[in-house]
Amino acid sequence: MDDRKKHPRPQFIRKEWHCLDGKWQFAFDDEDEGIKENWVENFPLTHEILVPFTYETELSGINDPSHHKIVWYQTIFEVSDVANQTLYFEGVDFETQVWLNGQLLGSHKGGYERFSFDLAPYLTIGTNRITVRVEDSLSCEQPRGKQRWLQDNFGCWYVQTTGIWKSVWLEKAPLQRVEQVKMRPDLDNDLVHIEVELKDSSVMPDTPSYYLEAEASFKGKLISYHKYLLQHNNGRFTLDTREKGNADSGTHRWSPQTPNLYDLTVRLYDTEGHLLDEVLSYFGMRKISIENGHVLLNNRTLYQRLILDQGYWSESGMTPPSVEALEKDLERIREMGYNGLRKHQKIEDERFYYLCDEMGLLVWAEMPSTYVFNDVAIAQFTQEWLQIVKQYYNHPSIITWVAFNESWGIKGINEHKRPQSFTEGIYHLTKAIDPYRPVITNDGWEHTVSDILTLHDYEELGEVFSKRYSDHRDFAVEEDSNKERIVNNKIQFNDGWFAFANGYRYTGQPIIISEFGGIAFTADRKDQWGYGNQVKNEEEFMTRFENIHTAIQDIPYISGFCYTQLTDVEQEVNGLLTPQREAKVDLTQVKRINERRV
Repeated sequence: MDDRKKHPRPQFIRKEWHCLDGKWQFAFDDEDEGIKENWVENFPLTHEILVPFTYETELSGINDPSHHKIVWYQTIFEVSDVANQTLYFEGVDFETQVWLNGQLLGSHKGGYERFSFDLAPYLTIGTNRITVRVEDSLSCEQPRGKQRWLQDNFGCWYVQTTGIWKSVWLEKAPLQRVEQVKMRPDLDNDLVHIEVELKDSSVMPDTPSYYLEAEASFKGKLISYHKYLLQHNNGRFTLDTREKGNADSGTHRWSPQTPNLYDLTVRLYDTEGHLLDEVLSYFGMRKISIENGHVLLNNRTLYQRLILDQGYWSESGMTPPSVEALEKDLERIREMGYNGLRKHQKIEDERFYYLCDEMGLLVWAEMPSTYVFNDVAIAQFTQEWLQIVKQYYNHPSIITWVAFNESWGIKGINEHKRPQSFTEGIYHLTKAIDPYRPVITNDGWEHTVSDILTLHDYEELGEVFSKRYSDHRDFAVEEDSNKERIVNNKIQFNDGWFAFANGYRYTGQPIIISEFGGIAFTADRKDQWGYGNQVKNEEEFMTRFENIHTAIQDIPYISGFCYTQLTDVEQEVNGLLTPQREAKVDLTQVKRINERRV
């Protein structure tokens, strides 16, 4: 396994780091007595848990699917050097407090983004103790995605995820360090624009006191080098990405066919020339744009063949059982003729996005939903979403941001101004951080402002689908058109939805069917389900699968699709694979049908 696959943050690696995943002490605190009884110093030895798997899962060693509002963790670790140590949590759901050797380091609220704490001055040479308290309610005001908020599973919501569910690690990182590197590919000009943010801008004096150095290479060959005096809190510079001897077309492009990655090393020096920090990263040179109703990749029309991936495993819930398990899923996706995926209602382990970068798979990154609309939900959603956009910005595989899904958490968006304004605000805030990727504000229906018109339609008959969508866009852009079309809100689709919320209209965006299919075989249990009528055998499955795909592929203005879904998940049995990732149908036929239009 290469070093990037090992590191929980493969696009931002320091050489000295230590993974803390493994067995930790664990305790339930159903009566909320841990603080009062000082569990920080007197931890109850009731359970062991295998981090990063949550107590609800088999791989955790506990396997209790019931909800426990408060849980505690504790582990010990050894260090021989107390200087410049930072503790990172890749994901903890939901409200976290962390102590080191009995001293409170801080707290964090949010289940899907990374956070960290500097360990000085409480770290000691030798044995140290980390204690973690996590509170995770069933509140619908917190982003929860597909995690249930009732006692039992229902619909398309599954067992909740509580506590530490992504990796924990230590990293040797100085107080003044490179905090973030933002890399924007400028393919048309053979440049990558780089912004470097330092951790502690408060220590910057009136005169420059640091040097930044950057090296870009490709397959071990130095491509570009830059070093300059940092005169502001943050640094900005550009690197030429052309390989010497081929100035005209020497930039190595990233695409599904050629997933080329450049290596990037960023170093921070003081004015005496002492190396303070070094970060190893990478970037891909690709361009996403929209022209004339189509999405373009590297200035060429892109037809997106995506599959919906919920990222659940029967033995480990939302946490991948291993990096190899992630690789297996992605290899299966390519094997079936898809060129990408929509990671549904989940922000995945960052190694997943690295693998997509490496393998050339396109990704739609989607925010887990809240399920009520009020001031608390607005604040929590906004804070967490903006951090996610910043943290995952550099992955070339991510080509689309999806903020909301099917009006979840924005009830009344069709008629009411407040949820409409919220989606507009999220759209523009996302664009302020990243103006270079498409943003979808409400995937499925009732769109407000959106760069792509995405529609969910689980019609099972291809001929009905073809009739419903024929020539829609051609008439929708005509102001005086009275023809009944989905895109001008003259007719509804998918059991009673409109494409746009009241007051919004189609303005020529690309159109993608971003959920459809969901075909299920006849289920063994009453609670197991798929979309439409269940099929009795593989022949029935493939006939329906091919007919609905053909209907979509034959409509010229539709720019792509996303099939539901990759695997069965708990009671939802409409995957192409079982929960154990075994094929339910002939995958060579799936590939043939998918690649009918490329």
